[in-house]
Amino acid sequence: MPRVLIADNLEAAAAETLKKLGVSVDHRPELSKNPAELKAVLPTYDAVIVRSAAKITAEMLENPGKLRAIARAGVGVDTIDVVAATRKGVIVMNTPGGNTVSAAEHTIALLMSLSRLVPQADATMKAGKWDRSKFVGTQVTGKTLGVIGLGRIGREVAKRAVGLEMKVLAFDPFVTPEKVAEMGYKAAASIEAMLPEVDYLTIHVPLTNDTKSLIGANELAKMKKSARVLNVARGGIIDEQALADALKAGTIAGAGIDVFTVEPAVADNPLLTAPNIVLTPHLGASTVEAQENVAIEAAELIADFLLKGIVLNAVNMAAVDRKELDELRQYVDLARRLGMLHAQMCHGRIKKVMLTYKGDLASRKTQLLTSAFTAGLLESHMGGVNLVNAEVMARDRGIEIVASSSPKKEDFASLMQADVETDKKTYTAAGTLFGNQYLRLVRLGQFRLEAYLDGLLFIFSHYDRPGVVGFMGNTFGKHGVNIGAMNLGRQAPGGEAIGVLNLDAYPPEAAVNEINQHEHIISASVVKLPAEGETPAWLG
Repeated sequence: MPRVLIADNLEAAAAETLKKLGVSVDHRPELSKNPAELKAVLPTYDAVIVRSAAKITAEMLENPGKLRAIARAGVGVDTIDVVAATRKGVIVMNTPGGNTVSAAEHTIALLMSLSRLVPQADATMKAGKWDRSKFVGTQVTGKTLGVIGLGRIGREVAKRAVGLEMKVLAFDPFVTPEKVAEMGYKAAASIEAMLPEVDYLTIHVPLTNDTKSLIGANELAKMKKSARVLNVARGGIIDEQALADALKAGTIAGAGIDVFTVEPAVADNPLLTAPNIVLTPHLGASTVEAQENVAIEAAELIADFLLKGIVLNAVNMAAVDRKELDELRQYVDLARRLGMLHAQMCHGRIKKVMLTYKGDLASRKTQLLTSAFTAGLLESHMGGVNLVNAEVMARDRGIEIVASSSPKKEDFASLMQADVETDKKTYTAAGTLFGNQYLRLVRLGQFRLEAYLDGLLFIFSHYDRPGVVGFMGNTFGKHGVNIGAMNLGRQAPGGEAIGVLNLDAYPPEAAVNEINQHEHIISASVVKLPAEGETPAWLG
């Protein structure tokens, strides 16, 4: 039974869900404050669930042991060293759906609080004052809300803004203007073009190197003096010093901030003393419903992965749901075997891999297949390679991975072709499925054939002459090696040809040497692939 550690304060529903699904659980929230002990116990678990307090660092992942997955009960993964996890082959997942509504509602709450000066009015009332004339607000109806990022939360905020009869101007580099229009909003050409037009600006993007200080002094200077800024996404996306300066100078009218660069926000944070600002201590997901939702979602993600091999909401590999996994499982196996084949065929240092997906396969999640091929290519030479880290490990070693797709069908409904370039030559192999389960090698170099992709393959290049095939059979028979299947490929009679024999046992060196000495044999080698139906642990 797989073991899961919950190393943070998390609703009881997470542990209950895992236990019901057949997973052993230890809930130890105290570990979030004891990184040394967390590092010590982490390798003994198959997966860990964290929230905001526990940090999973590169040091903790140096020797991950059994650890295969990390789930974050929340959206951001900045408390997890995703790069280190990826290099160690550990999947990192998050729960973007569970707190979507709560974060969107909190954004609207800040927007309304800013517009009607609710916190300030509340404070004076509780101080025994009746300063009605000081708190003349602004109505939001008819105003323009600029939304940067149309992910789950951004879309929910925009939808609620429309309910308030606001106009929505949106920008997302991954959403086309046509799609934005289809959602019912006006698309901005860029953030710069949006800024002078909006009365309110809300940001819903992850914190990355590209989005750090996305809104700084230059951007704030382009906005209306009556504009207000909201951030319920991640601290650091808005430059805090620049925002404080803009509020003090009257460059903009106000701000509502729920997230900070350093949390808890310390006394020297410039926003704590800025005027016309509403601050909340990272409450975007702090509703009873959201906390229970993300706890259950994190538990289900881990259970699906550990028990069924299903990967959803992963931030460091292609996600694949149950239906997709069922449909792609055989192709993932095919991709891995092609990688293993190339690893044993190639001579010289591998420089580049070019993968081409043709026919129906072009419409599938080919990223998963690319990772599987790369894992197969590397696993015989390196330990700990899997779908998560294969491409990273290849690129670390100077191997360029390029993938392309073409929906055009040729001889087969679906085809995967791999061209591997070394410092000596380029090797080509292509495979497909016969029916729904039979893996076949259908091209080697320039030759077409239909060979089985399992067990021991004896691959030989030769001149197409009478007696060569008989010689092969006699030689292996003499050495007690049975031939289970034979496939040949040629372009023209009498020219160069290729042969693939599926052997029942590894041929002795004497047999291989005897074959290589034949006058019509150009080259011969043995390739060892998994037995039929045998899959790696990471495929489930």
